[in-house]
Amino acid sequence: MAMEGHHTVGRHRKPPVPRVRRGSVIALTGLVPAGLATVTGAGDGNIADKLTAAVQQQLAGDGAEQLPEPEAAVPAAAPEPLLHEAKQVAPVGPPVVKSVALSEDRAPSARPAGPLGMPGIAFDAYENAEHVLAVENPTCNMPWNMLAGIGRVESTHGFGGKVDDDGNPLRPIYGPVLDGSLYGNNVIQTAEGGDLDGLSGNYRRAVGPMQFLPETWRKYAADGNGDGIADPQNMYDAALTAGKYLCSGGLDMRDPGQQTRAILRYNNSMAYVANVMAWETAYGSGVSPSPAALPRI
Repeated sequence: MAMEGHHTVGRHRKPPVPRVRRGSVIALTGLVPAGLATVTGAGDGNIADKLTAAVQQQLAGDGAEQLPEPEAAVPAAAPEPLLHEAKQVAPVGPPVVKSVALSEDRAPSARPAGPLGMPGIAFDAYENAEHVLAVENPTCNMPWNMLAGIGRVESTHGFGGKVDDDGNPLRPIYGPVLDGSLYGNNVIQTAEGGDLDGLSGNYRRAVGPMQFLPETWRKYAADGNGDGIADPQNMYDAALTAGKYLCSGGLDMRDPGQQTRAILRYNNSMAYVANVMAWETAYGSGVSPSPAALPRI
């Protein structure tokens, strides 16, 4: 779940204590995939690099293939055009941030499936986001399959492709209400954001296929399909906004340590990082990840 200013463990969980301080020595010799250690302070590059290496080494030692580092994207001589003319983004100003109410009689997209059976509409949205970011933030080097890894872990690409041809889910996608009723979850209490998450009370929940909290969405909201609206429920808007969020702060996704820090920003759990990277590699290679490469989050 994308949370600005918050780090979570697993899916929407509270960060553990004690916190890791800069200069601390972290003992990872007993690390096991089912309970990977989680740290706050993900901005420390050395910590992120060491934890990434430790996760990959442990997964390899448990009989699974070593989680390969994502292949570096080769910069093109000139940015490629966007996939579809209709999806090209030519903003006149900031997009309108809102969730669009749609009829419930829409049909799911019939586009051919992408890599490993990924819904075709999701594959299109991730590739479209990669192309847009290559123009808007070329130093980030965001690959489509990293966004696909996030989308797979967060919502299985919109509940397995229950999305129409415009990238809108057939039913709105919401996470659990963050009111403390679920053990270990963060409590997010604010009166703002109900227009995006459908709640009238003071508690919030994550929204859309990439699971953004409303306040984080408002900060990074992007229009991925060029309709002038940034809707967290729309697959194209959500994929591009996730890319902007992960790239923020000048991070370069070709650097494994910086990529790790970006994913920890999305969810502060090394088990989450391992899952996203495993699916990222799988979608790039066309080979499904082994169960051992997918520790429980």
